[in-house]
Amino acid sequence: MQLADLSNRVVSCQLCPRLRAHCMEVGRLRRRQFATELYWARPVPGFGDPQARLLIVGLAPAAHGGNRTGRIFTGDSSGDWLYDALHRFGWANQPVSRSRDDGLQLTDCYITAAARCAPPDNHPTREELDLCRRYLIAELELLPRVHIVLALGRIGWESWLRAAGWWRSPALTERLEFQHGRETILPDQTRLLASYHPSRQNTNTGRLTRPMWLGVFQRIRILVDESLPQPV
Repeated sequence: MQLADLSNRVVSCQLCPRLRAHCMEVGRLRRRQFATELYWARPVPGFGDPQARLLIVGLAPAAHGGNRTGRIFTGDSSGDWLYDALHRFGWANQPVSRSRDDGLQLTDCYITAAARCAPPDNHPTREELDLCRRYLIAELELLPRVHIVLALGRIGWESWLRAAGWWRSPALTERLEFQHGRETILPDQTRLLASYHPSRQNTNTGRLTRPMWLGVFQRIRILVDESLPQPV
């Protein structure tokens, strides 16, 4: 299976009736500012470079962001924060993303989420996350070069640990706890970094500030550059 095949499976997924119904209802009602747009209203696949060394794991598509545009972190304020940072540090060719055909390209970076459908109130159930994890597991198998992971929010962090097999693993000498800015080296040498999610709830309240956010990406840029082969 290739990433394109996996994307098709994600888009056609019907495993979670509650989420599917919610996404379609949001697409039917629409927000006033997007009243003339046709919403995607389907599960949203991951996006990025198949040769990526950096993997970013978010929570889920936003109801009027990815659920509208059909691309993860596209068309909402969280995406504005994310793609601005990726552009600043060399992973994206442009600082904004408004639609899935706007020319955005990622280099050495792949973006995905714990849940592929927009959940009511941004809260997927444990059962829904468990059902959706098969797609994250498949992505990890199809992205063999990834060795740096940025988890956005506690759910993205836990979902990656579960998909990668490290959640409560006996191979870990200490229990991992989510904390913004924390960097963990796993036994297979994968580096896991944690950040608060750039949601309005976090950015508007000051829980996540721009310097905090950019500091995480500056650290990742250093880690990626250090992993490059050195010239002889």
